[in-house]
Amino acid sequence: MRSFLFAAAYWVLSVGYTLLAALAALFPGRGLVRGVIRAYVRSMVWAMRHVAGIRLHVEGREHLPEGAFILACKHQSWGDGFCIYSQFDDLAFVTGDHLERFPLLGTVLRKLGAIVVNNCGGIEARRALASRAAEAHAEGRRILIYPEGHLARVGEKFRYRAGVWHMARDFQMPVVPVATNLGLFWPQQSHRKQPGLATLAFLPPIAPDLPKAQFMETLEAAIEQRTAELVSEASGQPISPAVRVPAPDERGVRET
Repeated sequence: MRSFLFAAAYWVLSVGYTLLAALAALFPGRGLVRGVIRAYVRSMVWAMRHVAGIRLHVEGREHLPEGAFILACKHQSWGDGFCIYSQFDDLAFVTGDHLERFPLLGTVLRKLGAIVVNNCGGIEARRALASRAAEAHAEGRRILIYPEGHLARVGEKFRYRAGVWHMARDFQMPVVPVATNLGLFWPQQSHRKQPGLATLAFLPPIAPDLPKAQFMETLEAAIEQRTAELVSEASGQPISPAVRVPAPDERGVRET
């Protein structure tokens, strides 16, 4: 019953706030749209707690640097974006161009200053990422990116893509790894929800001047280790390293 009620709340909130955001996008500036989206994500986190029974615990805020920085997050659930966005007043988030196919959403994303890139990756996605990230950096905004590029099941991981390293190097922005176990309670796109305490963990930032291989190894190790620990703590099972699996678009994609 909880899952059904939350699904109803999810769609009512999503449709209602999308319409409000599209209307707000008609006005100058990003302030009004940003306010609508902030209300939306906080309403969704409220519904997660009071309807689905998923409480959110946030740890490690002391690791967040001053000024602009990049958040590199584990991605286990559709709920990840709501949880992370609810912790900040404004984020420039990286998302695939598939979201632009939804009516009105493309307009809202552009107004928000989202960094929309081609889901297929490649050199064009790299250029788009660099261009949009430069705009966000010039505005002093924090940037949210999911380095794996796809939703991963609990206990699995995809190849970490180097776009986050390019951004960190190009703009000399520290990168904060973010671990989570939300996938235990809201699995990927599943309608089934499991009540419990989900954790979002901000980890110590990584300097932007590390060599690419060392940076990517450090980032992946930090995210995956803490994620495995959070999953273990919530499930009562032993800590188990995630298994790498092929991404949906693994074939024919070169690392960017």
